[in-house]
Amino acid sequence: MLAELTADGPVLLFFYKVTCPVCQMTAPFLERFHREGGLRVYGISQNEAGETREFLKYFGASFPTLLDSEDTGYAASNAYGISSVPTLFLVEGDGMLEQVIEGWNRIDMEALSARAGMALFRAEDNVPAWKAG
Repeated sequence: MLAELTADGPVLLFFYKVTCPVCQMTAPFLERFHREGGLRVYGISQNEAGETREFLKYFGASFPTLLDSEDTGYAASNAYGISSVPTLFLVEGDGMLEQVIEGWNRIDMEALSARAGMALFRAEDNVPAWKAG
């Protein structure tokens, strides 16, 4: 599956839970990557389909999202060694991990933005420098 996602270049995997406040803060910024075409984003929700749809709708996120719920034993999360959410993985086209971001880190998000060739943050955005997941 990962090989299919990265066939056209790097992707950003966003592991999250719908009840996580830092995930809720992060999702709209990842939607900017997705919407503006700067970086392909795939969400991996640790919740059920209905809760995930509500989360995406509420936060205006339209990036593709896969489910990795308790029903599946969190197979993807366990494979990636997720210890907290949000956790982001930048995966190169060859499948190699380029970057891992646990929680929220503005400097890391700015680096992703520069790599994507776009401005992620706007003057009206009031985002913290760091927040644990």
